[in-house]
Amino acid sequence: MSDYIVRKHLIVRGLEISPPIVLAPMVGISHSAFRTLVQEQGGVGLMFTEMLAAKRLPHDNELISPLLVRDKSEKPLVYQIIAANEVTIGPAVEKLHKLGAEGIDLNLGCPAPVHRRQGAGAVLAGNLQQLRKVLCLLRKSTELPLSVKIRLGRSHDVDELRSFCLFLEAEGVDMITIHARLNGEKFCRKPRWAVIGEIKDAVSVPILANGGIFSPADARRCLELSGADGLMIGRGAVEQPWLCADIAREVYGIGTKSVQKERSDIYFQFIDLLELRFAQERRLGRLKQFTRYFAASFQFGHHLAASIQNSDSIEQARQRADIFFERSVC
Repeated sequence: MSDYIVRKHLIVRGLEISPPIVLAPMVGISHSAFRTLVQEQGGVGLMFTEMLAAKRLPHDNELISPLLVRDKSEKPLVYQIIAANEVTIGPAVEKLHKLGAEGIDLNLGCPAPVHRRQGAGAVLAGNLQQLRKVLCLLRKSTELPLSVKIRLGRSHDVDELRSFCLFLEAEGVDMITIHARLNGEKFCRKPRWAVIGEIKDAVSVPILANGGIFSPADARRCLELSGADGLMIGRGAVEQPWLCADIAREVYGIGTKSVQKERSDIYFQFIDLLELRFAQERRLGRLKQFTRYFAASFQFGHHLAASIQNSDSIEQARQRADIFFERSVC
């Protein structure tokens, strides 16, 4: 698809996504502090929350729940839910309206055993009768943009993937994100972006491509092969919180207003945001999870990851990070 024309913005049910670079939902990562960190680097047109259990959502307190804490600057923000049946949908959507969601996403790709046993995630994607009930109630319950996140399927069957995407479109889904790996495939498996390109022209709603994007070159190649309307960036943005800004500039030709910072400054900014948004007991675990990815952008980054992993407090982690950065070329 060498003649692919990059689209610089999308309109999805009245919601503008500009640039069409989306920050992915990632468990333990896509919380308020991380979303703000990436947003302040620039280049993000839309952000997602962590995956939220539809059954539990109505009972969570948005003032203290680490999954729901949100700063008013974090927008537009789509809330991703996971559900096994339609029973939980009504109360969950009502709660999301109260929270000021700019969109709702249904997870149809998660392969975690706990969700498989419940019939949610990838299992729900394989149960079209039950999925139709869930999507029908979702569509009736909200005028917000409704999206889904899926994988390529159980096997490399292009006809089945095309049929499934057309089914989703017919049931009122406004946008589809496709993680370009098969169900259950590990992240080490090279994504199959070209498979998205084989079904793209058959579907009328916008499609975002996801998986394996760690540089502007990856982003450009993904768009060429997939023909996607936009990109969803996951682990690459954790390793490099400035990645969305780089892609916006180098692929979409859109400059960002943010001032480029040293990587050490970005790391300490993340710690500051954790301290600002979360109770003390909820900070260190999130810092450790973030650092496992972020450290990959440094030579000898495993030393940083190990020292933070063995820290007993956020203060100790900050001191150890300071020592690492003093010895490193940032």
